[in-house]
Amino acid sequence: QVKLVESGGGLVQAGASLRLSCADSERMFSDSTMGWFRQAPGKEREFVAAISWIGGTTYYADSVKGRFTIFRDNAENTLYLQMNALKREDTAVYYCAAGTNFLTDRSEKYAYWGQGTQVTVSS
Repeated sequence: QVKLVESGGGLVQAGASLRLSCADSERMFSDSTMGWFRQAPGKEREFVAAISWIGGTTYYADSVKGRFTIFRDNAENTLYLQMNALKREDTAVYYCAAGTNFLTDRSEKYAYWGQGTQVTVSS
């Protein structure tokens, strides 16, 4: 069974950093674009960042550009999201996604999703 397992969420103060991880337990996505999305209470799921399978091309939402970095270690089958200078508006459940050949911000293009990890930023 395909599994994407996120970890690394937590409660931090504004300005702090967190690193999220997404483990590809079935080792299925080393040749797939992978991405991060988030969903805040009462809001729709939104795109955060994506990275091509070879890791050379990245794509960010304007709201996180310059603060977040997406990267992957295909040898370890793990996707990461380094989040710096966190703001209250970054509070959300963060989801890892995979299973597309496109570097895209469209959630419907991703076939597989993790269960999510909560990030809460306090002021």
